[in-house]
Amino acid sequence: MAALPVCIIVIVLCGTLLFGQMAPATIGAFGIGAVMLIIGIALFTLGADVSMMPMGEQVGRHLTKSRKVWLIALLCFLIGVIITIAEPDLKVLADQVPIVDSMVLILAVAVGIGLFLVIAFLRILLQIRLSWILIGCYMLVFGLMLSPLIPDNFTAIAFDSGGVTTGPMTVPFIMALGLGLASLRGDKTSEEDSFGLVALCSVGPILTVLLLGAFNDTSGMTAESAAPVMYDSMRDVVMAFWHALPEYAVEVAGALLPVVGFFILYQLFALRLPMRKLAGIAVGLVYTALGLIIFLTGVNVGFMPMGYEIGRQLAGGSFAWTLVPLGALIGYCIVAAEPAVHVLKKQVEDITEGGISAKTMGLALAIGVAVSAGVSMLRVLTGIPLLYILLPCYAAALVITFFVPPIFTSVSFDAGGVASGPMTATFLLPLAQGACEAVGGNALTDAFGVVAMVAMTPLLTIQMLGLIAKLRSRTHTAAPLIDLSEGALLEFEIDLDEPVKGGMPDEQSV
Repeated sequence: MAALPVCIIVIVLCGTLLFGQMAPATIGAFGIGAVMLIIGIALFTLGADVSMMPMGEQVGRHLTKSRKVWLIALLCFLIGVIITIAEPDLKVLADQVPIVDSMVLILAVAVGIGLFLVIAFLRILLQIRLSWILIGCYMLVFGLMLSPLIPDNFTAIAFDSGGVTTGPMTVPFIMALGLGLASLRGDKTSEEDSFGLVALCSVGPILTVLLLGAFNDTSGMTAESAAPVMYDSMRDVVMAFWHALPEYAVEVAGALLPVVGFFILYQLFALRLPMRKLAGIAVGLVYTALGLIIFLTGVNVGFMPMGYEIGRQLAGGSFAWTLVPLGALIGYCIVAAEPAVHVLKKQVEDITEGGISAKTMGLALAIGVAVSAGVSMLRVLTGIPLLYILLPCYAAALVITFFVPPIFTSVSFDAGGVASGPMTATFLLPLAQGACEAVGGNALTDAFGVVAMVAMTPLLTIQMLGLIAKLRSRTHTAAPLIDLSEGALLEFEIDLDEPVKGGMPDEQSV
């Protein structure tokens, strides 16, 4: 579901607007990469469900039992760093950034996630309203962006880093950890406060990468610096896949070893889970590793060159305007099938007891991301500075937080983090880079920022849902009461064919 719509769009483009313009080797590499992406993300998602979710739940549950704030804060930091290093979306983005070593960027992002996971835990414990923390953090972010210390070429990369870190590896683990940490309080709002961890963990990387930019000279960098390798023949394609597999196997092993090592130590000294449960987690980790290797190989060798070439061909021809609806269409498709979005929608529907339906939230997310992806392509073609879009939109989103129920604020900022999934970094970003080269722009200021745009619009769309829900509830509250005085007749119907959600209705609903 995640890959097929993009594949169909590529096939249609190659058979119509770009007929005869795409090299057969690039098309062949895309086909192989698409198959590997599907297999890889399927294995990875299965492995994350079987291993990462149980690990997050077990660690979170045990942390709550300790009741030692300093220990929980320290372990939250370590968990944030370790899990982020293994995030596949971050690896894909880091490999496309030409101005800093990919491992340095990954470590900077990981430290940001770790620090803000600690802040998120303290917020839950101290019951601080999320809006105030977000306002303070984003004032600091935009203050740094406007200062002369941070080069313009680094701001888009910083916001993109915040978007990709909350992907299929980190979201299940962090949300499971959040539910466990929220149980420390045990009051009726603790479950609602478990949301917002992803939101705060998206801010940390923005700040740390902006600070990293203060120590990097990015002058003279152009769109060509980020161009992926193109293939002249199918032999080149086969050899590229052959050499990439062992390289990514080594990288994945290095990324997952800290996760495994941390869990083994925690198991030996604290958890002591039964062998049967440990065996299931071990099998899940094998699935996760294999999925990551196959996924990273497929997208880097096959998917990104195709996205780059389509962007370059369309922007350099007479159909450059088609990039805007194309970006919107891809944005709508990828968020509708994003695995992390499905996890969030289900948890939101459960926590709000159907107050926010998964279907409504999914539609609002898809429309929001479609608009942001289309505007991103327009920005590439016109050169509109990213700050001109992000600053007013974030300001509006933060103002709305004071007019909607707190749960909608937490959910909307979480949704912004999870909406930017694997397809955004592997196809939309290379598409923007190729278009940027064709129009003679600077990739670091014009192409990067696509992920940031995708992560921003859910903040507005989900909170607008909350505003509508609040207005509706006021309308219902103001309705005249039923006359229950002596002698009055009360008539009502019960549809016996319609099952009642959650069993028989309670006394209040009757």
